[in-house]
Amino acid sequence: MTLIKTSLLNGIAVAIKMLTLLGLNKVLAIYVGPAGYAALGQFQNAMQMITTFASGAINTGVTKYTAEYYEDETKQRLVWRTAGTIALVGSVVTAILIALVNKQLAMWVLKDAAYGGVFLWFAATLVLFTFNTLLLAILNGKKEIARYVTANIAGSLFALVVTGIMVVQFGLYGALVSLAVYQSLTFFVTLFLAYNAPWFKMQYLFGGIDKKTALNLSKYTVMALTSAACVPISHILIRNHLGETLGWEAAGYWEAMWRLSGAYLMLVTTTLSLYYLPKLSELQDPAAIKREIIQGYKIILPVAASCGLIIYLLRDFIIRVLFSAEFAPMEEMFAWQMVGDTLKIGSWLLGYVLLAKSLLGLFIVSEVVFTGFFYILVFCMAERFGVESAAIAHAINYAGYFVFLFVALKIKKII
Repeated sequence: MTLIKTSLLNGIAVAIKMLTLLGLNKVLAIYVGPAGYAALGQFQNAMQMITTFASGAINTGVTKYTAEYYEDETKQRLVWRTAGTIALVGSVVTAILIALVNKQLAMWVLKDAAYGGVFLWFAATLVLFTFNTLLLAILNGKKEIARYVTANIAGSLFALVVTGIMVVQFGLYGALVSLAVYQSLTFFVTLFLAYNAPWFKMQYLFGGIDKKTALNLSKYTVMALTSAACVPISHILIRNHLGETLGWEAAGYWEAMWRLSGAYLMLVTTTLSLYYLPKLSELQDPAAIKREIIQGYKIILPVAASCGLIIYLLRDFIIRVLFSAEFAPMEEMFAWQMVGDTLKIGSWLLGYVLLAKSLLGLFIVSEVVFTGFFYILVFCMAERFGVESAAIAHAINYAGYFVFLFVALKIKKII
């Protein structure tokens, strides 16, 4: 599977997901407003942390080793069985804990114990959520791109239907509940797709834990837990600081800007996870790794930069069509955000080498340092630059991250 072919197949799912996101953005802008956007961002970051811990944080490792053991189905099944057992135990225990402290979680994340029921919904469907992501990781590692794409399309459609109905009927509470459950509903589609593959059987996901396999996966557990702790917490802290310093509407503008970035960069970021992680996992020769990265810079980086320029030029139109007049102040964030997004993709092309080659120490240092640096930049600049501070910090942070990764990989003679 080539980079271009992967991009084209993935583009189908991304196009559908982008259309659903654009429609949902408009509905959310009308029914929950900027402050509601901030609350959705807080809850989504909390979900990222919880689901990563619940799954044992092994999905990246599952993709890597499924790809690495492509010619050895026995080893693949050992990986899946170990991962599935860890995910089952982790998600059940986590779900029980969430149910017990749902009101406390609601107070910490959403500043209102009345939203405790949202966390109960999340706890009730967490096992399905966890196994959906595990099956997607397996499909990715097996390079079953058509099945992977179909599952993602189903997820997008569930998101559109469930969120659209819930937010219109129940406002912000409905939007939060839909965010908690829609990916769990997608599990049944993903399971059907995997079940019909000739290489898959349900019993491959359960059984005893193989110690050697668990040890190999633990490297990715540490990396994923680091990201799960650093990235969402830094975003929660940034929203809190913007909300307390500039008002929760300002935090909502930043969340809207961040969601827009995620939507237009989706083709690039999902292609990286679909193509680069399995591909770089297979390659051992530094020269071959370097060729793959250069190919990425030739194809992916110009696409990201061009998209960013178009988004910037159409910023007024985008705010009016995708959001509402309430979101007009986010216009001043566009220039810096687009620069930061391009630098982000440039650094991610190097960052996937850390995952593929299990560079544990380097990954942890980079995550901790640069997520912390992001928050510090916003904290120092918010009062002076207002809501634009978050976009400026985004660009500066990823410029530093890019330079750090390039120098570190050069020193290790990996590129």
